[in-house]
Amino acid sequence: MTWIFSVLGAALIAVALRDIYATLWHPHGLGTLSRWVFRVIWWIAARIRHGRALGSAGPLGMIATVLLWATLIVTGWALIYLPHMPDGFFFASALQPQSSSDPVASLYLSLVTVATLGYGDITPAYPALRLLIPVQALIGFVLFTAAISWILQIYPALIRRRAAARTVHLLVSTDSAEVARHGEASIACALLDGITDALTTAEFDLRQYGETYFFRDAEPDRSLAATLAHVPELVEAGEASAAMEVRRAAVRLEQQLSSLAGYLDARYLHTGGSIEQICTAYAADHRHWTA
Repeated sequence: MTWIFSVLGAALIAVALRDIYATLWHPHGLGTLSRWVFRVIWWIAARIRHGRALGSAGPLGMIATVLLWATLIVTGWALIYLPHMPDGFFFASALQPQSSSDPVASLYLSLVTVATLGYGDITPAYPALRLLIPVQALIGFVLFTAAISWILQIYPALIRRRAAARTVHLLVSTDSAEVARHGEASIACALLDGITDALTTAEFDLRQYGETYFFRDAEPDRSLAATLAHVPELVEAGEASAAMEVRRAAVRLEQQLSSLAGYLDARYLHTGGSIEQICTAYAADHRHWTA
């Protein structure tokens, strides 16, 4: 039975560590578990009529994912310790191992160790277990560091996405489509290329930090979901320009918009429609509706 518990415990730990790696450092972002957690919370929040529920889905998804990682790691190590309770450990004089539950003692030791508290009231007696305790403490430190790193990675990406949305909103609200259609070629090119750069950054951030999709921005002028549907208007205006360089800038913007929309559809929306349909679905999924 010892090896069964050990293998099961090691498997839970490996699943958690793999998901941490895939979510924080893999180029495609979001591990299997974290993606499942975010999708479930987003699905539930979308069916709650209260407007703030969907806006809380992203932060709640991060909290739930970290808790899931911690649960898997703590449970995995507890399973490894369980077959050796109580004979494989020394207990402090105040403790009475014969009157306590072995699963509870294993879970307690795992929690204390992963939190790097080091009370010392339960210490391993076997040499192999003495090596495992520091390893678990190191994994606990990795978990804590991963949670902090995740926050530091996510919010700059969200700021860049909001900046892109604000840029599109300002251009549309000031009728910049006419500038792209009839304005000075250099100005029109700079305008279109600026949007292309902003959408390129937004796409790369989304690919690396897939969980950012589940953060809803309530203000339409700061929500890419609300403003992305206006970008085809600027593309159309640029393509109608008499200047060749402006038309090429419009083509670049259209290609980038197509790339971003295609990724959104393949990963989150699954409409199989045109760019305009994908933009509309993106807005609706974030509870923004285009005119």
